[in-house]
This record gives sequence, C-alpha cells and structure tokens, in this order.
Amino acid sequence: MVNLPNVLSLVRIVLVPLLVVVMLTPPRSWDWIGVGGDLLGAAIFGLASLTDLLDGWLARRRKQITALGQWLDPLADKLLVSGAFISLVQLDRVPAWMVAVIVGRELAVTGLRSVATSRGVPMPSSDLGKRKMAAQVTAILGLMLAPRVPAPLHLVGPVALWVMLALTVWSAIDYYRRFNDVLRRDPP
Repeated sequence: MVNLPNVLSLVRIVLVPLLVVVMLTPPRSWDWIGVGGDLLGAAIFGLASLTDLLDGWLARRRKQITALGQWLDPLADKLLVSGAFISLVQLDRVPAWMVAVIVGRELAVTGLRSVATSRGVPMPSSDLGKRKMAAQVTAILGLMLAPRVPAPLHLVGPVALWVMLALTVWSAIDYYRRFNDVLRRDPP
C-alpha cells in the first residue's frame, strides 16, 4: 500500500546512491554549490536519517503500518548505513573490519527475522536495535564532519563508532537469543 511512511522509506533508498556519489567524489567538485562534499554528504545523510524517524512515527500515529512498510523501513536503514560506512572505508575514516562486522550483523539479523516471520512470528526491532541505529547515525555524521570540526568535537565520530560497534555485537546476540526462543516455541 502506498502511504506517506512508505514513500519516506523509498526516499531514503533513493538518497543512498546520491550519498555515495557525493561522499566519493572529490570534495572540491561541489564548490559550485557553495558547500564542500563532506557537508553536502552530511546533509544528505542527516535528511535520510530524519526520514527514518519520521516514517515510523507517522506510520504509528496514522495507523498506517503495512507489510510493505515493515519490509521497506529496515531495508532502507540497512542500505543507508551500509552505503555510508562502505564509503567511509574508501575515505580511510573507518577500518574495513568494523564495517564487515556491521554489515555482517545486518545480514545475519535480516536472515533471522525472515525465518521467524516465515513461521508467523514477527521479530520487531528492539530498543537495543534502535539505540544501535542512533549510535550509527551519530558515528557516521561525526566521522563525515570530523575534518571540519574543532577539537575535541572531532572525537565524537570515533567514540560513537566504538559505542556503536559494541551495540552492534550486543544487539546481534540479543536477536540470536530471541530467534532461539522462536525455534523452541515453534521447532522446524
């Protein structure tokens, strides 16, 4: 069903390639619009992140929660975060192994949720997963803006990155435990 929350999720997906192009194009390429590439990238990422907050809030408030939205929203989140982090690896701002952990967790959790859903047992996002997403947004914005902000603000991104990595692992373990509970209740 087409509704505003689902359209916002689609907008987030459409912004991902634009974000990656802006992040990976030499920063001076964007001088013609009066903003450096890092600021433009941060603005695009910030806007996309706001659509994530807004689509869920609108869906709940308007009672427009749909199967399509429940599929699109996490997909859009994963594409946005993965695109940003992979671009940050290219820019040498994040170690590749950290991004492998992050993307690996996203793929594993998606698989677990899909199996649970196929058994008729939804595994909605947990509060821990929401905190992880908030830490991801903070880390990405902090790392994107680090070259432009004064000390000690340039440390926000790296500190948030380590917090986010811990939440990534912790939330993966939480999802795995919840999945095992589903299997115990409904064995294959």
